[in-house]
Amino acid sequence: MGALGDRWRLLAPDFPGTGYSATPQGFDYSFTGYADFLQRFLDHLGVGRFALYLHDFGSQIGLRLAMRVPQRIAALIIQNGDIYEDALGPKYEGLKQVFELPEDHARRELLQHVTKEEFKAEFLNDVGPQLAPLLSPDLWELHWALMTERRRQIAADVLFGLKENLNWFPRYQSYLREHRPPALIVWGPQDGYMPQASARAYLRDLPDAQLHLLDGGHWLLETHLDEVVTLSRDFLVRHHAT
Repeated sequence: MGALGDRWRLLAPDFPGTGYSATPQGFDYSFTGYADFLQRFLDHLGVGRFALYLHDFGSQIGLRLAMRVPQRIAALIIQNGDIYEDALGPKYEGLKQVFELPEDHARRELLQHVTKEEFKAEFLNDVGPQLAPLLSPDLWELHWALMTERRRQIAADVLFGLKENLNWFPRYQSYLREHRPPALIVWGPQDGYMPQASARAYLRDLPDAQLHLLDGGHWLLETHLDEVVTLSRDFLVRHHAT
C-alpha cells in the first residue's frame, strides 16, 4: 500500500473475525457475508468506481461484489485466486476428500487443521528452498497470535464454505466473459493449490488480460513485491483507475 499510495487511495479492511477487526456475534461469516460487508464498507466511505485486488478466497469474495456492481469496477488485479475447477492443483484434492464426508464430520476435520503448524505450512506452501527463507515467520506467528477459539471455528467454517463456493465458479467466469473488466494477472506458480494452469485459465474468459508468471509462490507480495508494484502501477495508469 505504501508503494502505490502516492497516486491512489488504497483500502484494505480486515474482515470481521480476522486481523485487528472485532468478531461480532450475528455476523454472517461466509463468502456472501464478507461480500455484503465489503459493499457496506465501500458505500459507507462513498467509494464510486474502484479497482479490486483479488487473492486467494478473497478472489471469490471480490468477484461476488463485482457481480453485484459491475458498473463500479474499473479494473481487476488477480493474484493466485482460483475460479477454474479443472485447473486446480493437487493440494486441492485433500479438501475435496474432506468435502465428501458428512457435514459434521467434515467440519470437525477442518477444525483440526486450524493450527499454528498448519498456518506455517500454508504460508510456505510449495515454494522452493531458495524462496522459503524470504517468507517471514511473522506471517504465521502474528496471524496465530490473533486467533481465538471462536476465530478457529470461523476459519473452519470458511474452509467448509469452499465446497459450496465451487458451484459459484461458473458464475464468476460468466461475469468475466460478459463484462470483460481490464485485468492484470500476476501469479506465483509455486503453489500447490493454484499452479500455472490456474492462472492461464483466466485467459479463456479474459483473452485481453495481461498475464505475468513470476518465479514465486502463493504469497507473491512477500517475495516479489517490487515486480508486482511495477506491473500494477503501469496497469493502473494505463486504465485510468483512480
